[in-house]
Amino acid sequence: MAHLSPVLMQATPLVVERGSGSYLFDQTGRAYLDFTAGIGVTSTGHCHPKVVAAAQRQVGRLIHGQYGIVKHDQLLALMERLQSFMPAGLDTFFFANSGAEAVEASVRLARNATGRQNIVVFQGSFHGRTLGAAALTTSGARYRSAGSGALPPGVVVAPFPSPFRYGWDLESTNRFCIRELDHVFATLTFPSDTAAILIEPVQGEAGYQPASAVFFRALRKRADEHGIVLIVDEVQAGIGRTGRFWSHEHFDVHPDIVVFAKGIASGFPLSGIAASKDLMSGALPGSQGGTFSANAVACAAAIATLDVIESESLIENAREMGQMLRDGLERIAARYPGIGEVRGIGLMQACELTREDGSPDTDTAKAVVAAALKRGLIMLTCGPYGNIVRMIPALTVSAKEIGIALDTWNAVANEVLARD
Repeated sequence: MAHLSPVLMQATPLVVERGSGSYLFDQTGRAYLDFTAGIGVTSTGHCHPKVVAAAQRQVGRLIHGQYGIVKHDQLLALMERLQSFMPAGLDTFFFANSGAEAVEASVRLARNATGRQNIVVFQGSFHGRTLGAAALTTSGARYRSAGSGALPPGVVVAPFPSPFRYGWDLESTNRFCIRELDHVFATLTFPSDTAAILIEPVQGEAGYQPASAVFFRALRKRADEHGIVLIVDEVQAGIGRTGRFWSHEHFDVHPDIVVFAKGIASGFPLSGIAASKDLMSGALPGSQGGTFSANAVACAAAIATLDVIESESLIENAREMGQMLRDGLERIAARYPGIGEVRGIGLMQACELTREDGSPDTDTAKAVVAAALKRGLIMLTCGPYGNIVRMIPALTVSAKEIGIALDTWNAVANEVLARD
């Protein structure tokens, strides 16, 4: 009998046969409301008809046109569509398959272009599991386990503005984190040795913690003063997820490189980076490439995804449905002290579960997710202690579906949290 690797932690025991919109269906035909969206991947819902049709058409025309050998029309069309969503001046693209690949490409580009080695990342970051990306990831020791061998050098870690974690207000947290960033530049990496600052505008695996405009202004100022490349990792929070196309738009910042993946192609593997032509020209020959990168079917699906996001006003929907979800979660949290904080932006919301002393309540988080699954709602935990429950539905989610999820969450809280 064949087996999946035993270290692949399955969040549910479900075996599903099909998906439609916000729902997955198991082998018995039972429907489950999916508030994971494949960890933010199925942005237009499961099997959106327009995405399906675009992929089906492309399969019959050209499945794979290796973009280091030939250009194909879907690649060219996708670049034009993507550029319209990019910050001014970011008009040059490199495509890959996964978020980790794209993150590593962004770091390599920054090192090539600046001739420097060191990268500043932030406490709680998640940038991938490959060996290079794991060196950039601090959201859980399991991603950096010494059993895998030494991680690549040149990475230093600075604090991220997480008020709930520190127990301060946002102003105090910003002040501390900016001061500590300057301390990092004085003690761990001179600015002149620093190639890039790499940051998630809204941290994902750490627990859906947004940064702040004040913090981003400090990053941009230091990057400009010292010739450091500012990279925003939009893998989970981008493509409309937060009610803006890019999550960094909430913080009025202009990055030098944008990293994207997950929701860009509604489930087909596609990722990439965007930078200015001048910056991208700093990449060394042979440093960029990939056999399956910019696959023609994935590109066709990405074009259809962007069309659907625009034609169905999904960014506005993410903003409105996200607020409805947030309001409901806060109403429920007000009745249960075990929900320490509700946070996030748009359709990227999380509840951190804590004990009376404020410590992480991992067991209860597992219990509420399991109880919700029995009621037909799929959610995930995250955070270094696994005590944060995250909700990340498709951008197509309806008010009715938000209502069902909130009713289920309320029932679960009443069952699990009330008895605690």
